[in-house]
Amino acid sequence: MLLALALAGSMATAGELSIEYEAYELENGLDVILAPDLSTPIVHVNVWYHVGSRNEEKGLTGFAHLFEHLMFQGSEGQPGEYFAPLDAVGASLNGTTNTDRTNYFETVPAEFLPLALFLESDRMGYLLPVLTQDKLDNQREVVKNERRQRYENPPFGDAWVHLTANLWPEGHPYQHTTIGSHEDLENASLDDVTDFFQTWYVPNNAALVVAGNFDKEVAKAKIEEYFAGIPRGEDVPHWEPAPAPLASDVEIRLFQDVPEQRVWIAWPSPAIYEPGDAELDLLNATLAGGKDGRLYQELVQKRGIAKRVTAYQVSSMLASTYVIEATAAEGHTTDELVQVIDEVMKDTLSANPPTVEDIAAAQANYEAGFYGRISTISGKANLLQFYHLVKGEADWITEDIARYDSTPEKVVAESKIVLDQPRVVMHIWPDDSAKSDNSDDPNSASSTYTFWQKLFGKKPTAEEGQ
Repeated sequence: MLLALALAGSMATAGELSIEYEAYELENGLDVILAPDLSTPIVHVNVWYHVGSRNEEKGLTGFAHLFEHLMFQGSEGQPGEYFAPLDAVGASLNGTTNTDRTNYFETVPAEFLPLALFLESDRMGYLLPVLTQDKLDNQREVVKNERRQRYENPPFGDAWVHLTANLWPEGHPYQHTTIGSHEDLENASLDDVTDFFQTWYVPNNAALVVAGNFDKEVAKAKIEEYFAGIPRGEDVPHWEPAPAPLASDVEIRLFQDVPEQRVWIAWPSPAIYEPGDAELDLLNATLAGGKDGRLYQELVQKRGIAKRVTAYQVSSMLASTYVIEATAAEGHTTDELVQVIDEVMKDTLSANPPTVEDIAAAQANYEAGFYGRISTISGKANLLQFYHLVKGEADWITEDIARYDSTPEKVVAESKIVLDQPRVVMHIWPDDSAKSDNSDDPNSASSTYTFWQKLFGKKPTAEEGQ
C-alpha cells in the first residue's frame, strides 16, 4: 500500500535538463523512485542506505564499510553468496561506502528485475537470521587486508588518514576514514554489528531507485510484495551541515617509504550545495584545469619544480575539503612548492582573478559532465539518489547546474572566505629526508615519524601518530 505519491520530472522546458521519474513512499518508510527508460534492454536497481562512516561511534569505526561486505554474504532467502544468482543471469553488481551513505546496485537484463528486487529486499529485511560469527570473522579479515592493500602498503596510501585526523576536530563525524582502524575492526563483536544493522539498515533510512526498461505497474507490485513487509525501524537522526574551521594553521611532516616528496594543502570548506561549494569547483578550472591551469603552468611548465599538481573540492554533506596536491620534481622540495602555490593563489584571488572566459569554459565543462552522468541508467539512478538524500527531491539537476552560473567576482569572493582561513599543510617525504634539527622533540609536528621510529622502531598507526 502506498503512503504518499508524487509525480515529477516530465521533461522540463527548453534549456533545462531533467529526468522523468515517479516517487512514492511505502508505509514502512522506504522511499521508492522509478525512472523508466525503454530505450535500453536492461534495468538498474540501486539501494542507498543513509549511513556512512560519519554515523560510527568512537571505538566502532569501519562498521559501515564492514557491512558493505557482510551484505554480500547471504540472507535468509538467499543463504549463499549474493553474487551467485546474479552472475548466472549476466548481471553486474557491487556496493560502495563513503562518509555519508552506503549503496548497493545491480544491472540486469530487464526480465530479471524481480530477481534483483527480491535479493535486495531479502538482505534488507532478513540478513540477521543468517549472520554468523564465522561470516563476521571472515569479512573482518577481508576488510583488514583491504586496509593493508589500499592504505598501508601503497606509497602515500595513508595520506587521507592523517589529513582528516588533523583537518577535523575531535568528535567530528569526518575525523576518521571509512576503512576504520585495525583495532576497532578486531574488537567488533557480533552484538555490535547486529546493533549497527538494526539502527541504520532499516527501510525508513533507505531509498530504492529502479531505472531502465520496466513496466511501472509491474515494478510497483513487486516492490510492494518484497519490501512492504519489512518492519520500519526506529527513527534515525537528521544530520545538518557541520562546518568546523581550524583555530590555527597545522603543519605535518611525515617520513615514509615513498619514492618522492608530496604535499597536500587542505582547508575545511562549505558542504555540498552550500554557498561557495560551486565557486570552489569553478576556481579549480582556473588553477588546475589541465595543462593550461595556473598552478601547472607556474610549477611544472615555467619553474620545473613540480612533476604534477592538482586542486579539487571534495564535497560532502556535513562539510567539505578543498585540497591542492603537488609532487616535487627531482632536486626540489615541497617547501618550494608551497611557497609558489601561495604566490599563485594570492595572485589569482587579487591582482589577476579568473577571467569571464575562464568561468565560461568551466561552466561548459560542468554542464557537459551532467549530460555524461545521465547518459547511462546507472548514472541517472545515482544522481536521483544523491539529490534525494541531500536535497529531499530527486530531480534537482536544473538547480544544480544553475549553481555554476557565477561570475569571476563571486568566485573570488566565495573562495577567499575559505582560503583566507587556517589550513593543514602535510608534507610526506622519503625516509632518508628525515634530517630535521628538532627530530628528537616529540612535540614537533615536523618530526612525527622520526620520534615514533626512535621510540618504537616503526612508523605509527593513524591512532598512535595523533
